[in-house]
Amino acid sequence: MDTAECLFNHVFRYFGLPEDLVSDRGLQFTSRVLRAFFKRLGVTVSLSSVYHPQMNGQTERKIQEVGRFLRTFCHSHQESWSQFLGWAEYAQNSLRQPTTGLTPFQCVLGYQPPLFPWDGEPSDFPVVDYWFWESERVWDSVHLQLQQALRRRRTTADLRRSQAPKYQPGQKVWLSTRDIRMRLPCRKLSPRFPRVPSPSSGRSTPSPITCDSHLKPGEAEEPPLPLIVDEGRAYLVKDILDSRRRGGRLEYLVNWEGYSPEE
Repeated sequence: MDTAECLFNHVFRYFGLPEDLVSDRGLQFTSRVLRAFFKRLGVTVSLSSVYHPQMNGQTERKIQEVGRFLRTFCHSHQESWSQFLGWAEYAQNSLRQPTTGLTPFQCVLGYQPPLFPWDGEPSDFPVVDYWFWESERVWDSVHLQLQQALRRRRTTADLRRSQAPKYQPGQKVWLSTRDIRMRLPCRKLSPRFPRVPSPSSGRSTPSPITCDSHLKPGEAEEPPLPLIVDEGRAYLVKDILDSRRRGGRLEYLVNWEGYSPEE
């Protein structure tokens, strides 16, 4: 229950209970104890896709942006960088985001807190004036580094960004085997994109959730033409999957040659 107590002490008491919690499959959030805790609270837990976590891309991009900013900012403040993390957070929360057109302060609080008046009259105490001077210098540096990190993130993302295909329920797709254990003698000779089986086929994938970068649209295959015999049309039997008795007759579940098991 340590994770639950940390969430209550550092998150819930400030922002209230969430309706949904997005997790990257960390052990703390997938444990049976914590899932029972969230169930009692009425909070749903959304797990990311396996191998290549992609669910909350906006948060992932923001973490990368903050990381780039901290590396650049701390490089020029090797001895005293920890003293100015508060200003770095204040500047980050005051930066208008292109996706929403609002600052994090406005999204969370509903308003933008006022910034510090750097151009005020000097006081009678040098220590006060020095604090404002040093804080303004750090603020300008932080704001500049944040703007640069935002531009670099946008440039880097646009270079590799492409429109993902739109998939429809029931559409045939191919799944990358890069993160799937294949029981084959030579992995390099195994297929890279096998067809994803239908749930009705009795086979399963490693996870029902996967990112679209591991998928490729499947090509529609025309079923083979039936054979023409004296009694009419006939089809070749590939496998007999199951059998049952119904109405005093024996029925077979057949996988026809040229058709997928779900057909």
